[in-house]
Order: sequence, then C-alpha cells, then structure tokens
Amino acid sequence: MAVPPFVLLLLLVGCASTVKSDQEPFIGVNIGTDLSDMPHPTQVVALLKAQNIRHIRLYNTDRGILAALANTGIQVIVSVPNEQLLGIGQSNSTAANWVSQNIIVHYPATNITGISVGSEVLTALPNAAPILVNALKFIHSALVASNLDRQIKVSTPLSSSVILDSFPPSQAFFNKSLNPVLVPMLNFLQSSGSYLMLNVYPYYDYMQSNGVIPLDYALFKPLPSNKEAVDANTLLHYSNVFDATVDAAYFAMAFLNFTNIPVVVTETGWPSKGDSNEPDATVDNANTYNSNLIRHVLNKTGTPKHPGITVSTYIYELYNEDTKAGPLSEKNWGLFDASGSPIYILHLTGSGSVLANDTTNQTYCTAKEGADPKMLQAALDWACGVGKVDCSPMLQGESCYEPDTLSAHATYAFDTYYHQMGKAPGTCDFNGVAAITTTDPSHGTCIFSGSLGRNATSVNVTAPSMNSTTSGSPALNYYTSTSCFLLWMKVLVLSALFL
Repeated sequence: MAVPPFVLLLLLVGCASTVKSDQEPFIGVNIGTDLSDMPHPTQVVALLKAQNIRHIRLYNTDRGILAALANTGIQVIVSVPNEQLLGIGQSNSTAANWVSQNIIVHYPATNITGISVGSEVLTALPNAAPILVNALKFIHSALVASNLDRQIKVSTPLSSSVILDSFPPSQAFFNKSLNPVLVPMLNFLQSSGSYLMLNVYPYYDYMQSNGVIPLDYALFKPLPSNKEAVDANTLLHYSNVFDATVDAAYFAMAFLNFTNIPVVVTETGWPSKGDSNEPDATVDNANTYNSNLIRHVLNKTGTPKHPGITVSTYIYELYNEDTKAGPLSEKNWGLFDASGSPIYILHLTGSGSVLANDTTNQTYCTAKEGADPKMLQAALDWACGVGKVDCSPMLQGESCYEPDTLSAHATYAFDTYYHQMGKAPGTCDFNGVAAITTTDPSHGTCIFSGSLGRNATSVNVTAPSMNSTTSGSPALNYYTSTSCFLLWMKVLVLSALFL
C-alpha cells in the first residue's frame, strides 16, 4: 500500500522549512590553477566539501572541475577569460555558442549561479573596454534564450582602482574617462537584476599608501573610536579599508544615479609570504586578515553606509599558485598548498564551520557498535536517498565495497553526510545509531572525507554522474538537516502501519 498523502505532506513541509535562504551572506573562495601539481578535480571538490565551502569562483570553465562539482550543491561563478572577450563581444552567435558549450552542458547538475565576463577589463585590457558591455549583453541574451537568466547572473569584476578619491567614501567617484563604459554597464546590471563585482585588496592599498594607512586598519583589527577614520560629510566611522572601499563603490554608483545595485566582492585576501620588500606579507597577517574578514561577513555587520547589509565575499584564493608570474607574494595568497594542507589555521572560534581549514584534528561519523540492524539499514537508506550521499563507492567492485557489511557501508554513508553538512551539530546521530569518533575509518583504497587534507594524492573519490536524475535544486544537498532524517524515519514507521 502506498504511503498516505498526509504522511508525505508531513515530510515535505518539515523538510522545506530547513532550506536556507539564498539571501544569507556567504564567504566563497576563488580557485586558480597556476600550480605545478594541480590536484585532480575530485580532490579539489573533496577539499571544498571537507571545508564546508559552498561558493566558489573559477577563472574559466574547466570541464573536469565542473563535472566533479555536479550534484554537490556548491554554487559556482564561472568566467569568460579575457582572451576570449573580443570574440564574444563582437558576435552574438559566438556568445551563444560559448553559453551552449560551457553552461548548458553542465547546468543544472552543476549549480552555476553567475558568469564573470572577463576580469578587471577596464584596467587590465583597456582595448577591450568598448566591447565589454556588448559581451555582457550577448551572454545574457543567450541565457534568456535558454530561460536561465533568473538563475545565472552576468557581471564583470572591476578593480577598486577605477574608484577615484575613495576616501572619504561620500566623495568617491569612478574615473570619469570610463563613464562611456560604466554607465551602460551599470544600466545593464540594474535592468538584469545583477550585481557589481568588485575586487578589493587592502594589502595593495596599504603597501601603496607610504604609511598613510595603518596596518591594523588594513587588517580589520579592532580600533579604538579615536583611531577610526571618519567621513567628515556623513560622520560615518570606518574601522577598516574593506568597508571604506565597498562604501566608496556605493557612493560612486550613486554619483551616477544608480542606488539599487548590490556589491559582491569577487576577490580579496592577503599574501602569506613575500619578497624582502614586502615585509607585511606574512602568515600571521594573512591569517589575521582572512579570519577577521570571515567573521565580519558571517556576523552580518554590513558597512557603515549599509549596516546589516552584508557584502558576500570570495577569498583569493584556495591554493597557493606556485607557477604564477610576478613577485613572491603573487604565489602565496592561498589557504592551502597543492596537497590540501592548510597554510595556516584560521582563527574562527564562534564563526561556524565555514573554512575552518583545520585538517589536523579531524572527526568522523561512524555506525555504533551493536546498533539495531533494522535501524541501521533505515538510516543507511535515508543517507543514500533523501540525504543525497553519493553511495556509488560502496557498489560491488568499487573502492568502499569491502568489507561488505552493513556497519561498514553505514559508516561510509554517515561520515560522508556528516562532512557534507560541515560537521554541524546533530548531523551525526541518525536516530541514535551513529556516533562521532577521532579514529579514521579509512581502509585500503576507501578514503574517508576527513582524510582528504592529509594525503590528497591517494584520494579515491567518485565524481558524481552528469546523468544523475536527482530531482530538485542541487543546493538541497547541503541544506537538508537532521530534522529531515527524523521525519523520514517517521514516514518509514507510519508507512509500515498502513501496509
């Protein structure tokens, strides 16, 4: 007999209430690929999962990484590289072909939410500036034709250097020579419901200020009120370069009569190592800046101009890029090295589990010894079903098939779910048949999520299938909670009553 409708309604209503709003501020991470030993895409995704990173930005449309991200729920901004900009900006059909080959083939299995068209084009590639707005419009038109324009926003990252006289923020304005491009660009962002992408680098502001900007002000360190910078026009107090730059962007847009375009910071960070003429590129300063940044964003502090309206931000960057050209600092902006080991442990006490980047004290979720087999089987079925765990590694012949026992398979599924959920409280219970341990349950070629940061070269992770028939938004992979599991268990019990 089928499950009664009221039982299904109980499940759907209960689980729907656990889905988080996309309006919540987030911390994302940029992923560059200028590494001499670039990790395999499945290793990249495994690190993202282990660190509870749900938002990333790519500098291209790497097929391997986009395929490995399928059905993970991780939200992705992909990029049109600068070298492809001229072709796309001069031809609507070229743009449509780019969208077809790089977006449609991956969406919706891979949760692409944005396209950055070029990078700092107005300052890095000024000869392409005249066709930038066309490129934005042509890409957007291709998304409209595929009915994807609501799900995927189009914008272009600007260097904060296009803002002149950025302090006081109330007097900031864009370089007026760029207005012939900026005004139609802002019109496009406003009409398409997109956002201004801004790259903010207090490190460079500090380095170029010749001592005018104090180091603590650049690093987000708490300042006494008499040390804060005050905008004499608004009397707003600024305690860090980041907020002042973001507010300068808001004022500069308002100067051009655009007051409802949100800002997303697409790049910011601090290098952990530099040449002899870069004495403040240190591990301690990089840790301080990124730790304070994460707290600032996730605590929903907002900026002095827009208190409580937090600017979602992407940290530059996931890995140190050892083959990148330029000074030593250019190679050392990463949170991790190529093996997945953290460059430093962020100071994030009280700021949640996002980007804890601590792979030295891992915990795991395992099936309890002596657990009731029926309860264990029900929990395993839930994890591999509603819990959206990829259980294919437990199939016969795959890496985690042996030992072929209920307890071993349940442990793999429980631990995968636990790490997918960022090891959040309550995600390793499964109605009392699971428990947290510090003992690594990995064995042979079956490597558990918590082991991935230690030895990325031995990781054996199965990339999710591009042909998955999983319904609903991929984002639900991360937002399904333990309460959903409990409701599902109730459904199983109630269903039995009606058989």
